[in-house]
Amino acid sequence: MQSEFELFIRTYPAPVQLIAQQLREMIISELPGTKEMVDASSKIIAYGASAKYADLVCAIAPYPKYVNLMFSRGKSMPDPDGILKGTGKKARHIRVEEMTDAMGESIRKYLRSAVIHE
Repeated sequence: MQSEFELFIRTYPAPVQLIAQQLREMIISELPGTKEMVDASSKIIAYGASAKYADLVCAIAPYPKYVNLMFSRGKSMPDPDGILKGTGKKARHIRVEEMTDAMGESIRKYLRSAVIHE
């Protein structure tokens, strides 16, 4: 039986599915005990300490050609690699078009930083 994540992500092209799966694995690895919430109407998979949006740390937002890894409090996070994008009051995102080793290492660093800056 497919998980809620798999059911949601299967509607996207294979390269996007792969990136989303890799991001999911990183999030689960770097944020142990995090709750996963698929919000199909908002087209995101959210991660946080609880099912409340106030506890949201990050979210995977797939698009037809790339995936955004969103950070709910990204504006207050350090951006040493200069990869956080966005102009919202609090949130920022990393646009992932291809998962390279360097991108993976940066993302892991930003995930650890996101927990500190909750």
